[in-house]
This record gives sequence, structure tokens and C-alpha cells, in this order.
Amino acid sequence: MTAVLSERSRTRATAPLGRLVAAELRWVLRRPRTLVVLGLLALIPVAVAIGIALAGSPSSGRGPGLVAQVAGNGFVLPVVALGLALTLLLPLAVASSAADAIAGEASTGTLRGLLLAPVGRMRLVVMKSAGVITVAVLAVVIVAVVGMVAGAVVVGGPGSLITLSGTTLGFGEALGRIALVAAWTIGQLLAVGAVALAISTFTEHPLVVLASVLGGMIVFGVLGAIPSLSWLQPLLLTSGFTAGTDVLRDPLPLDGIASSSLRALVYVVVGMTITVVRMRRRDA
Repeated sequence: MTAVLSERSRTRATAPLGRLVAAELRWVLRRPRTLVVLGLLALIPVAVAIGIALAGSPSSGRGPGLVAQVAGNGFVLPVVALGLALTLLLPLAVASSAADAIAGEASTGTLRGLLLAPVGRMRLVVMKSAGVITVAVLAVVIVAVVGMVAGAVVVGGPGSLITLSGTTLGFGEALGRIALVAAWTIGQLLAVGAVALAISTFTEHPLVVLASVLGGMIVFGVLGAIPSLSWLQPLLLTSGFTAGTDVLRDPLPLDGIASSSLRALVYVVVGMTITVVRMRRRDA
């Protein structure tokens, strides 16, 4: 009996992680809900571009804030689109993926099979995390790339980025700013995904995970808008969600991006720690 248990433990430890991750990614990317959400995200920059084109160039000093800066300045569009999507749709996409990763599989009974299979609890966490990370990266890349294409085709511009400070950045530097805000956005989404994975380990209902994450973001937003609770700002993940627009300033202020990234890292560490502890203790 001891020999059999030892052999099973050795098999679990040597399960091919690459094959597990590849299988998880195929499952995630073939899921209709994921494809629908990614499609909706691609429509955001297109809708903004069409709206700006139909409205025409706003007069000086007029227009709805950052959106007005897109007119004749196509490189601003991906930054604006990422900022708009970060308020709801991007977190929704990541939270949905995390909810299906553990709570969804627990509700259908497939998680039990994975816990009994020669996979290993830590490898299972890595596998599920890889799926969430992939959705986050794909979602941001889609919004940014479609935003650049729509900005160039529909909005137009001089092939450079006119900043909010009035300076003009060349093509290469403009792409660098867009890449920076995309990487920063991915970091914020990884924090959302880590929290969603942690919540997902406590329930078998994916909708509970979605409601908890989106409800928490709404509560964070309300708390952050109350001046008397300003001392809570450093603790709220959503308080740094507007820092991405700093890439449109020259010189580039890094304080907001750095502080919000550090805050997101803390959420990732806490969320993943809870996920690992819960999965290691979970009964098959």
C-alpha cells in the first residue's frame, strides 16, 4: 500500500505542467463567454472613434475631457479606450474567467476530477492562473491594437501623439507610451483576477464571484469619492485606475503609475496566497 501511494505521489509531482497549461488555455479560449466579452471589448475603441468622427473636431475648450483630445489625435484613442474599459468591461472579463476557473468547475463536478487526477494542487493553481492571465493580456492587447487601428483609420492624425501638456511625441515614443499604459492596465487586471480566484475558492457559484468582484469595485469607487474617507485611498484598488492617463502628459509623471502598480501587486500577493492555501486544504 505504501508503495502504491509513493508511486501516485511521484506521478503527481512529475505531471507535465506545460501540457496542463496548454489544455487550460484551449478550454478558456474556446469558451463562448470569453469570445463574446473579447468581441465587446474590441467594439469600445471603434465606438469611440466613430462617435468622435461623427461629432467632428470640438472647439477649443469644449468637449468631454479626454475624449475631446482624440479628435485629430488618433494615438490618444487606445489610452482613452483602455481607461473606459477598465471601469467595467475589462474587470468583468477577468473576473468571469476566474469565476469559471474554480467555482465554475466545482459546480459542474470537473474540479473534483482535477483534484483526484495526478496534477498536484500547486500545479492546478498555476494552470488556472495561466488561463486568467491569458484572458487579461488578450483583452488589453485587443483594446490597444484595435484602438490604434481605429485611431489611424477613423480619427486620423499626424502620425504622432499630441500630449495634454501641448507637446508632440514622435511615432516611436507614442508607441512606447501606449505599451506602458497597456502593461500597467494588465497589472491592474491581474490584481482583480487574483482577488476573483481567491473568492472562487470559497463558492461553487460563478455568479457569486462576479457579484462580489464587481460589487466590491463599486463600493471601492463610492468610498474613494467621499472626502472624509480620503485616508482609505491607499488601500482601494480602484483609486489608481485613472493613473493610466498620465502617459498623455509630458514629462511623464510616474508617481501615480508606480503607486497604483505597487497596490495592485499587494492585491495579487494576498489573493494568490489565499487561493493557494484554500486549494491545498480543499477536499477532493
